Amino acid sequence: MLNRHRKSHSPVKRHLCRYCSKGFNDTFDLKRHLRTHTGIRPYRCCLCQKGFTQRCSLESHLKKIHRIPQTYGYRERREKLFVCEQCGFTCGTSDEYYGHAGQGHSAGPYLGGGFPEP
Repeated sequence: MLNRHRKSHSPVKRHLCRYCSKGFNDTFDLKRHLRTHTGIRPYRCCLCQKGFTQRCSLESHLKKIHRIPQTYGYRERREKLFVCEQCGFTCGTSDEYYGHAGQGHSAGPYLGGGFPEP
């Protein structure tokens, strides 16, 4: 985590957004940023179905809007969510995700293995 933090201060941004050219030092940060352009919102509120690009935004929503605080212990991991960045499909297991990915994408806005041009 310290190395990742140190990279965030580097002036060299190796991973550029294809939509706005914003630079990132980490592929995870770029992927999360791309969702602001593609509209993919994999984190859904179980009460009102509002979607979010990041888990922390969903947790904040649950706390502020529905008054449901998220209580996690120190270093306690949250359940992993697998997200198809081409169509927005989400699931809780790698088997289900790879099954989806193996079927290809016959519908949806992100055909062709990439994102639409800006």
